[in-house]
Order: sequence, then C-alpha cells, then structure tokens
Amino acid sequence: MLLFEYNSLRICSNFSASCYISKYYLPHTITVPCYSYRTVLGVVRLQMCATARPNSLSLPVKATEFWTTHRNGEVKLRMGESGPEAKPPLTVNQMFTSAVERFGNYNALGWKEGEQWKTMTYKDYYKTCRTAAKGFLKLGLKQYHGVGILGFNSVEWFIADIGAILAGGFAVGIYTTNSPEACQYVAENCQANILVVENHKQLQKILQVQDRLPHLKAIIQYKDELKEKKPNLYTWAEFMELGRDEPDAQLDDIISSQKPNQCCTLIYTSGTTGHPKGVMLSHDNLTWTAFVTGEDVSMTDADKLQEVIVSYLPLSHIAAQMIDIWLPMKAGGVTYFAEPDALKGSLANTLREIRPTAFMGVPRVWEKMQEKMKSIGAKSSTVRRKVASWAKDVGLQTNLNKMELYPLNFRLAKCLVFRKVRKALGLDRCTRCYTGAAPITKDTLEFFLSLDIPLFELYGMSESSGPHTISLPDAFRLISCGKVIPGCKTKIFNPDADGNGEICFWGRHVFMGYLNMPDKTEEALDADGWLHSGDLGKHDQDDFLFITGRIKELIITAGGENIPPVPIEDAVKEAVPLVSNAMLIGDKRKFLSMLLTIKCEVNNETGAPEDELTTEALDLCRNLGSNATRVSEIAGGRDRVVYAAIQDGINRVNEKATSNAQRIQKWTILEKDFSIPGGELGPTMKLKRPEVMKMYKDQIENFYKEVLTPTTPDNPLPSK
Repeated sequence: MLLFEYNSLRICSNFSASCYISKYYLPHTITVPCYSYRTVLGVVRLQMCATARPNSLSLPVKATEFWTTHRNGEVKLRMGESGPEAKPPLTVNQMFTSAVERFGNYNALGWKEGEQWKTMTYKDYYKTCRTAAKGFLKLGLKQYHGVGILGFNSVEWFIADIGAILAGGFAVGIYTTNSPEACQYVAENCQANILVVENHKQLQKILQVQDRLPHLKAIIQYKDELKEKKPNLYTWAEFMELGRDEPDAQLDDIISSQKPNQCCTLIYTSGTTGHPKGVMLSHDNLTWTAFVTGEDVSMTDADKLQEVIVSYLPLSHIAAQMIDIWLPMKAGGVTYFAEPDALKGSLANTLREIRPTAFMGVPRVWEKMQEKMKSIGAKSSTVRRKVASWAKDVGLQTNLNKMELYPLNFRLAKCLVFRKVRKALGLDRCTRCYTGAAPITKDTLEFFLSLDIPLFELYGMSESSGPHTISLPDAFRLISCGKVIPGCKTKIFNPDADGNGEICFWGRHVFMGYLNMPDKTEEALDADGWLHSGDLGKHDQDDFLFITGRIKELIITAGGENIPPVPIEDAVKEAVPLVSNAMLIGDKRKFLSMLLTIKCEVNNETGAPEDELTTEALDLCRNLGSNATRVSEIAGGRDRVVYAAIQDGINRVNEKATSNAQRIQKWTILEKDFSIPGGELGPTMKLKRPEVMKMYKDQIENFYKEVLTPTTPDNPLPSK
C-alpha cells in the first residue's frame, strides 16, 4: 500500500499514484511499498507507516469555473505556481487533525462557569466535534443541508459549527438579533435540517415559524433547561448522548469524501437591501485564509508561545469566525468566551482576566473605550491630567514618526502612563489590536495611538472569507487599512483622475458564489474571476490601500455630483465631539443634509440608547455653557447654545469642502442615538442607510420642503 503525505494531505492506494502537490500534478507517477513520504519545507523524508486513516482526498477536482451557486457544486481554485498561492488545499478536517497532532494537549477553548474558568484541550475539542457530527447524522442531517446556529458565542457554538462541517452539512450562523421571519428565511434558504439555539428566547423565534420549515428535523437548545418538552426538541446533553456511542464508519466515509473546493459554511449578509445572500465558503477558503493570515500577522505557534483570544463578536459574521475559530486552530491558540452581556459592559472584566495576546474590536467598541477613559480622566487630579496629556502628546508624535523622536520621553511616558493604561484595559499582553467591519474615525485612531496602542485596520468582506488587507506594525499608515495579504491581489477598477476606483479582489479567499443566486453572483464576480467589492478606494505610492467610499452609498445629487458620504460624516464627528452618529442625505436631491445623534448612555441589558448624556457629552456641554443633561433637552432645537456650537463645527467642515455641492445645508438632531435594537445599525455596527432613510423619512422630507440658498463661508446658515 502507498501512503503519500504532503503537509498532512494523504492519498492511499495499492498501486501507483499521481500526487497533487502544486498547481497541477507531478509530471510522473511513483510506485513504492508501504512507506510514508512527509514533505517538510521541500524535503522528502521516508518513514515506515502503519495502516492509513480515513482522510480527504488531496487530488484536485477538475472544476472549470471559479464560481457556482449549487449547494453540491465544486469550483476551480485560484492556485498559483509558487508561494502562498501554491499551498496544497486542505479540508477543515485535515486542518483540525493537523492541529491535534501538533497541539493535542494544549488548551483550545476556555469558558466561565460561575467564577471558575474551565478549559478543553485540542484532543477533546476534536473528539467532541466528531461526537456532535455523529449526533447530527443520527438526527437526519443530509449532505449539503444546513445546521443553523442561533445564539451567543460559546463552546457549543464552535462544536455545532465544526460538527456540521465534519458531517457533510453547512455550518450556518444566524444573527441573534434576527426576527422570527428573518430566521425562517435563512433556515429555509439553506434547507436546514437542524437548528441549534441558545436559550428559550431564541427557541421561541423558531417555534413561531417551525411550520414553514419543511426541511427541519430537530431543534437543540444548548443553554438552560427546557421549559417545555416537544417532539424533536433536545437539550445539548441529550443531543451529545445521541452521537456518543455511534460507530465511526459513516462519519469517516463522509469526511473522506470531502474536497477542499466544496462548500462547508454559509455566511448570510445582513440584508440591508433585499433578502440576505448566502455566501458560500469552501473548505479551502477557510483553511487557506487562516494559513496566510496567520503567517502575515506573525501568529506564534503554541509550542513557542500560545496565542490567547477573547470571543465576543457575532459568530454569524466571518470576521469573528476567522479570528475566533480558524486562526487559533492554525497556530494552536486558545479562545476564551466572553459573557453574553459583553457588549453591555462585561467585556472589560473578561479582558482583564484573560489578557489576550491579540484583540479585534469593531469601531464602536474602541469608541466606547475611548469615551470611558476620557470620562475617568476628567475626574482625575490636575497633576494626573497634565501628566496624561503630556504622555499622550509624546505617544502620538513618537508613533507617527516611527519612534524616531523623543526616545527618552517616550520611555518615560510608557513607564508613567502607557503600561498602566494597557493593564487597566486588559491589553498588557496584547501585541496586536485590530479594528474592522465598519469605518473608524481618525480621532479614535489618534487617541489610541497617543496611548501607544496602534489600532491595525483590517479590510475585507464575507465574500473574501474575512481579511483582504491588514495593517501591520512594520506596515502602518493612519486611516489606511494596510496592504494586501500574501497570495492575494488588489485591482482598482476604472480609477478616476485621483486614482479612486472600485476595489477588486483576487485570491483563494474569494468565495464560491451566492447560494441559489446566479444573477447576484455574476454581479459580484466578473468574467475573469475578480471579486468586485462595491467599495471605492485608492493606493498610495507604497501600495497602502485607503477606502474612500462605497459605490452603493455614493450620493449622486440632483446636479449629478458624486459624493462619498463617509469622509464628510467623519469630518463632522471630528469637528463636533458631542456627535455620536452622523448620516449624510442628498441622493437625487438639490443639496446635502444630515441626521445627527448625541452621545448618550446605553442600557446594559437591552443595548438600547437612553436619554442621559455620557460623561464626556456632559463635560462638552458645560464647556459650551449649556446645562443640558439629556438628549431630549437638546434635540428639536431646545438648546440653542449646543445648536450654535454644532453649526459652528459644520461651518468649519463646509469651509474645507471641495465644491459647493459638498456643503451640508441643513441638519437636525434626532431624539435618540442609532443602535442595533433600534434597527439603524447592523450586527457589526454598520450604518443601515436604507433603514435609516425609511425610519426618519419625515425628518428628511422636512429638509427639502423649501429650496435653500447654498451656504458659503461668506454666507453661513444662521444658528438654529
């Protein structure tokens, strides 16, 4: 028998075999007795081998297209001749078993029970995922059918996700904020046989739409006791018991049949326009992206120094899955789960307990940290405030000048301020702090940079398996999202005179297609296989990528001028620190207007905005001479002092506008801030512009009831 292994890719045969190593096949066949060939860094080592274990074939599938929309479809991988593009494709099972072989006794997962942290090793993690996979099969999971997972990040979430993949199904995360109808759409679209829910609250959503899910065979609740017993409804313990004593043969056969260019995961877009689209990601999309990204950000293998991650961002989003599941698996890292109320306040405690080595925050997370630190700083003594201010100035200038200035001052500032700040945040071991999923303001970036905490921007899409460009410590530009990850390419399509054009992606991270949506897939992928992002951007002379807008968000005024809204919105938030969110209006209109919200406290239980101003907002109001303590005392023109200050800030933004059409002519303060429960923000805190347009239709129409003479520096709008 022949067992050929290349970086854990094995082919077993009793006769000669053509072995796939790089882009195509080796030019000849080889016939040897029972030996194992392990290739490490190009060196072939010969070992006597025992009987072969079942594993996925590493032979390439002769798919001719880069995309498919069929659930059982296969695609042509975007392989290269050398470098990362030529890395042999792996299935999820192959990547996982490789991790177990290397890091089997290292902790893989950690979670809190009461006040105690519990852990699970990689060996037990893999074994438990196999048990879950056998449980899914016993419940009737069919190949290429979904296992929907609806709940907050947990050990059970990970196990259900990987178990579904091993069993030949699709892992399908469902946003916890989805309505019953939105859950029903996703479950039916992926033909889910199994739905895994966190608790009674999420279970009720499914029970409301259960009669509209003809493919559904079972529901599993992984937290709390069942409040009522129903047919085909299981606790997590009952479900795991189903697979515990099942024989391995059926599962091994399914795993052996899996190919790297087949779909294993569906990521549903947030659906801000029309129905969500099911982004089909292949085994190779996940495993290859984890490999090249891990190499790019210099993740350390566990046998040298184990990476530590905190999982709290929605796992229905590919960014969280890549950071929490696949990247740690590649390096043998350990992922700890935050509490379900992480974004309502408990995340800070988890960070201080776990002290992660890398941390990803969406912009709103960093903004909340910034607001909290400013609030604490405002209450400090005069001496402490002066020292902190001096240190931040040194930190910002030093980092902006790549450590070339003030080396002595910087070391002193680090000792007096920066180390203490990092420890207070739980980031004292964190060598890489990331931000992504939505635009972040320059003010927030500079604030953390001044504390010697550079925030490295990530940029990508669900359709690119997560990251496409990354900022790195030695490749960093403020407000840039970095350089393309190795093995991938960026193209600026149809650039204008300033180099701005649509950002297009190429690489093995590019998705397979949208499930059952050929028209939408052809819109996203051109004839040559390039993924069109819909984002506008440009490169500088050093190939750093800068995002300048989004085509679908581009405002085209009645006069025909194209205006990207985000730079103007960011400029207003920078000029008026009191503003929490800003949304520019003006598509097909004669002039620009803007909706503004004020920084306010957030309900820790619901995540909904409250009427009370934040401490920072209170201080800003006092400095302006206003006694306002609530949003309701400002909105609707009730506080002329605040309105005058906001108008002054907008006038300063208007003075820098490149044309008269880019000036903000009217604005209003809304009665409440934007939020996820309010419907204005998506799960990753992105602004849902079409939803906001509908929700605040009356306020928007009031802007355009009369034509206004355009504002100029010599003819500013009167204060409201």
